[in-house]
Amino acid sequence: MIDQPVTNPVLIFAIAMVIFLIAPIIMVRLKLPGIIGLILAGVVIGPNGIGLLDRDPTIVLLGTVGLLYIIFIAGLEIDLEGFRKYRRRSIIFGSLSFFIPCILGTGLGFALGYSVEASLLLGSLLGSHTLLAYPIASRLGISKNQAVTTTVGGTIMTDTFALLFLAVIAASLQGDLSPIFWVQMLVSLSVYVLLVLVIIPRLAKLFFRNISEGSTEFIFVMAILFVTAFFATVVGLEPIIGAFLAGLCLNRYIVDQSPLMNRIKFVGNALFIPFFLLSVGMLMDIQVLLQQPEAWILAAGIVVFVQFGKYMAAWISGQMNGYSKEEIKLMFGLSVPQAVATLAATLVGFELGLFNSATVNAVIVMILVTCIVGPYMVEKYSRTISIAEEQKPYKPNQLQERILIPLANPKTMESLLDLAFVLRGQSQEPLYPLTVVQKGNGTSESKVAEAEKMLGHAVTYAAGAQIPIQLLTRVDQNISRGVVRAIEETRISTIIIGWNGKLSTPQMIFGGILDQLLERTNEMVLVSKLGHPLNTTKRIIVVLPPGVNHKTGFFEAVRKIKTIAFGIGASIYAFVMKDNSGQYETVFQEIKPDVTSKFVTMNTWSELLENVLLMLKNDDLVVVVSARRGTIAWHPQLERLPRELSKAVPESFIMIYPQETEEYDMRGARGTAVPRTYLPYGQYED
Repeated sequence: MIDQPVTNPVLIFAIAMVIFLIAPIIMVRLKLPGIIGLILAGVVIGPNGIGLLDRDPTIVLLGTVGLLYIIFIAGLEIDLEGFRKYRRRSIIFGSLSFFIPCILGTGLGFALGYSVEASLLLGSLLGSHTLLAYPIASRLGISKNQAVTTTVGGTIMTDTFALLFLAVIAASLQGDLSPIFWVQMLVSLSVYVLLVLVIIPRLAKLFFRNISEGSTEFIFVMAILFVTAFFATVVGLEPIIGAFLAGLCLNRYIVDQSPLMNRIKFVGNALFIPFFLLSVGMLMDIQVLLQQPEAWILAAGIVVFVQFGKYMAAWISGQMNGYSKEEIKLMFGLSVPQAVATLAATLVGFELGLFNSATVNAVIVMILVTCIVGPYMVEKYSRTISIAEEQKPYKPNQLQERILIPLANPKTMESLLDLAFVLRGQSQEPLYPLTVVQKGNGTSESKVAEAEKMLGHAVTYAAGAQIPIQLLTRVDQNISRGVVRAIEETRISTIIIGWNGKLSTPQMIFGGILDQLLERTNEMVLVSKLGHPLNTTKRIIVVLPPGVNHKTGFFEAVRKIKTIAFGIGASIYAFVMKDNSGQYETVFQEIKPDVTSKFVTMNTWSELLENVLLMLKNDDLVVVVSARRGTIAWHPQLERLPRELSKAVPESFIMIYPQETEEYDMRGARGTAVPRTYLPYGQYED
């Protein structure tokens, strides 16, 4: 017979794991979100249910970590560019989402005979919310949808308003509401936010530049998260504010499709977030509600008002911003759940004598109802939005592509794969790492074994990011011919290949194999030399030669550049060579995703080489949209640039050679690509 509540730590954890396994499966069979199953499980096994588990400090600790994790991941995944561009939307929605329910809740308090302080505190409870259902939107791939970004940004405003209300009401009851109180609160809040936004990015940049071990990276991120959350409590804020700020600061350093991001999400979704949902369910006390019928009347009023207020805020904001009906309902689903922050403020009100036990239990009912309604709405309408996105007609620049990564140097393997992860995005196609072994001298078998060993490391690294790969090995007397054969056999559209910066003869651009590859292929090729970690890049310097916008592959090249910038959170600084920068700026604006861009016209190549390249910073990445010999936009200076860039700090650049098909000349007449000069075979350089 098992004593209740269970105190054996091993058995507690075992019970929790079984619940985390079974509850979501049952909910799926019932066509409900798995999150609801975990909350209901907490109601059943908690201290107010059958009493199998107590809501002890361990459960509270893990639940608090889960709440911080949800807010932290929201900060990591938020579209910073969209957030900056549409911050007005978040401000408006956050204000509406707080004040409409707050006014309704305050009015309800007055109607029930509550004091002014109690009525205001009740209203502030209804105004706040928790991003309980955000993991659902993230899982379904719509975390960067504008409606989601608006809601996430608005969440910080609603919680901040609620906490300020609580602090002011508590201070007024204790007689501390003086000018000194306001000055201390505003100064401490300002200093904290400023220090976080200044110190964490500097630490992250220094860390990721010098340390690349997977487990160490994860521990560093966790340290930043919890230290920042703790110091938020020191200055009188809730730790969720610190968690969100930590996520914002690390946003551009943790690439979405990376092993580190996958580790963060895996630990949170598998362990901490389920504990948070379980702990929320344990708060429900059905017996007390049965003993206090008036609590049900109050609970009904609170539930109706909070849902009406949150929906009105989503509807008004959605109408102002042109969101669809599904996006409005998605915003409602994300913003309606109330959880631990609401309960914490309720308990403070109870301790201050503002609320009675009936109010506390009514709030708990509201928490349970909203925690069921919110995830259900998000699950339903996230799927609708996601399916609608998938069913949109494909445009040429939206077609899923196949990326080949020829590998020859183990030291550059991870950087090339990181670049491929960013470019792949949410595509369902696997990546294609390739090794080509040169036949001859009876050493092919040993070289194949070495190549397969390196591909094994690629498998391990890609598995950390949960990205499928298909390994390719070719044996050929000519390395470039082996690469070309792999391209043809697997219908590759983009090739990412590294360069070591060395030249065997001055007549070559990169070296024998790379030059031959450019001559023998028409697909897009990205020749990369990365002197610093990709995720520490702050600015992408783009060089656009004259006439390159007339190439048929130019638009896809622009999309690649913007995808890289968006993925690593960098801005674009483009130099247009001897051409009208306005037409290039128009193209960049039309192509998604949205990235901050600035355009400057350069009159001479010498001006570029002598001024711009000498002013590069350590966290700059230079991207040149180049051209193959004999095609539109080709210029002799393009063949000189790789040599110059390999000498410039930080020696990080990408030469993009757009796809070559039928081209338009400068007058708009259709023509074919001009045959290119064949260069002799040389040493393979990666």
